[in-house]
Amino acid sequence: MSIFSLPGIPNIHSHAFQRAMAGLAERKSDRADSFWTWRELMYRFAGRITPESMHDIAAQLFVEMLQAGYTSVCEFHYLHHQADGQTYDDPAAMSRALIDAARETGIRLTLLPVLYLTGGFDGRPLSDRQRRFGNSVEAYLSLLENLRSEQGPLLRVGVALHSLRAVPAEAIRQVCAAIPADEARPIHIHISEQVAEVEECVALRGARPVEWLLANAPVDENWTLVHATHLTDAETRGIVRSGAVVALCPTTEANLGDGLFPLGEFISLGGRFGVGSDSNVSVSPVEELRWLEYGQRLLTRQRNIASTVELPSAGESLIVQAVGGGRQSNGQGSQHDDLLVLDQDSLSLVGAAEADVHDRFVFAGNHGLIKDVFVAGNQVIENGNHARGEQIADRYRRTLRSLLADS
Repeated sequence: MSIFSLPGIPNIHSHAFQRAMAGLAERKSDRADSFWTWRELMYRFAGRITPESMHDIAAQLFVEMLQAGYTSVCEFHYLHHQADGQTYDDPAAMSRALIDAARETGIRLTLLPVLYLTGGFDGRPLSDRQRRFGNSVEAYLSLLENLRSEQGPLLRVGVALHSLRAVPAEAIRQVCAAIPADEARPIHIHISEQVAEVEECVALRGARPVEWLLANAPVDENWTLVHATHLTDAETRGIVRSGAVVALCPTTEANLGDGLFPLGEFISLGGRFGVGSDSNVSVSPVEELRWLEYGQRLLTRQRNIASTVELPSAGESLIVQAVGGGRQSNGQGSQHDDLLVLDQDSLSLVGAAEADVHDRFVFAGNHGLIKDVFVAGNQVIENGNHARGEQIADRYRRTLRSLLADS
């Protein structure tokens, strides 16, 4: 019997702490309920997170990611300080909680500490709920250098600029200038997620977000543009020419009502993309890939949008491109020894040939097909389970009950 396997899938956009609030924001709170009303609830929840609870939430999330087939994660991390904005005795305490959780579970981690300076394109100060995110450019660069001493085979430290509305133009230039010219460091940024963001950027910077970024920052293959949902044709072509990766997060983008990325055009132009679990309402690369394709089918009323001449199988095209773009985005090298071994006894694989595996994995039902997972050649999931899964789950239960009791 053939043993079917697939490459480990990179998760290139995650906010770990939001896993603990999944399902808590699905009641209409405003006549115009939107991303912006969801954000207020997220801020309130974020205010309760401590380094200890961050570790417990992240460890549980990382186990779930490994079980689902994510072998690496780019953690877009902006909970730097205490809830009142005061720094911890160790300014990197929150970051170290994430590093410790990754080491406990065995997942690859690209830690992306976030620079977050202003509350909008107009440069207004951070609100009370945003104060724990904030840093000066100098303090931010110091944090990066502090954390880079932690780097190892499974840990990479990159750069995250929260968004154009939260990082003024001069700060972007300062951070980019501080990166050595000979260093390929991952740089990620939220961009063009919401129509209101695009309109405000046009009003105050005189250009659309992606248009402005491409004209004012050294965007290249080290950059990842998260969401990039609302694009003109010129912006789409500009991203492709830059060599940057786009991080697509269909379950979160759908949950927040963001919109649909122009996937078919982007692929036809040779664009590079990966997928992320973002708010972690879903922790499943299968669901991200499936809905990346299905959203396009609903929009175009056609099928197999991700297929190419070279890869006519939609499932194979989605996986190959998400793996390639994801590995570029996380900056962790080849990652060829990150592997998913599929369950040969799964009903979804009955009678499967090698050529069927990608499509069966993405489109054939909702029963998990993954049996074993290897990261850097080390087995981290065996028969669907993590060696420390029960202890980690018990800690998560206690932590979540405590967080919800304080609400």
